[in-house]
Amino acid sequence: MQLGTRWSAGGDPPARLTEAFVAQVRAVEADLPAGERGVARWTLTWLEGRPVAELDLGIVVTLDHTGRVVVRHDDEDEFG
Repeated sequence: MQLGTRWSAGGDPPARLTEAFVAQVRAVEADLPAGERGVARWTLTWLEGRPVAELDLGIVVTLDHTGRVVVRHDDEDEFG
């Protein structure tokens, strides 16, 4: 695992992320209650070269083994 960075929901994600990945991050942020925007924070790490962005509210945006962007809640099984 490689440590990345943190940023506030609604802020600018790291430029290294693909457009498709950022689009899913923005879609998650669009569904947040107004009071969470700018308060909730994303943590970006890299696992096996793939980005994993976790919102401190428990929402995870990552890439699957085919490169497809996946959104899940941290209590869901990543492989099921």
